[in-house]
Amino acid sequence: MDDSRTPAGVGVPDSKLAREATALVRERTSDLIYDHSRRVYFFGSLQGRNRDLSFDPELLYIAAMFHDLGLNEIFHGSGHRFEVDSADEARRFLQTHSVPEDSVRRVWTAIALHTTPGIPEFMEPEVALVTAGVEYDVLGIGYHDLDEADRAAVVALHPRPGFKRRILEAFADGVRPKPQTTFGNVKADVLAHYEPGFERGDFVRTILDSPWPD
Repeated sequence: MDDSRTPAGVGVPDSKLAREATALVRERTSDLIYDHSRRVYFFGSLQGRNRDLSFDPELLYIAAMFHDLGLNEIFHGSGHRFEVDSADEARRFLQTHSVPEDSVRRVWTAIALHTTPGIPEFMEPEVALVTAGVEYDVLGIGYHDLDEADRAAVVALHPRPGFKRRILEAFADGVRPKPQTTFGNVKADVLAHYEPGFERGDFVRTILDSPWPD
């Protein structure tokens, strides 16, 4: 793998930390998740450039690479949202490399909030840009904000054949064993489409059925 390639002028940080993160995620995930995670970094970086945000490329890269690790089968019994499992794995990785706690916090938060729209954009640049990269690659939000040639360069390096269908199936596989973790978040939509008999948690019923008498 040649990480010296810089699609759209965005380079992958050439640090021991980034190289080890790449190797770890490459080993533990599928091509689908690996390529998606790399695109999230590139697209997030390009959106950061567009928004004139000053960010730490290494922290953004680590957060992008780890953000979907919690979909792996090893976490199916955790009882936690996959975003939290992903964030916890990134935190463990960073702490074993003696990364400062503020940096660890930024990465953890960026990953934990990447499926919670309306909040990350108001937080630190690394937090905002992981979500921006995810929203660009998965949802197409801001699709025309980036130059067509830049977009094509990223996709040429990390292709997305059948991506829409495949990523939805990966989401469904990752959260199907713990449907309770989808309460109040976007993954409930995934199970509603992919899991027969799935019943969403109902916020109103939760309030009305609480033990409070009134």
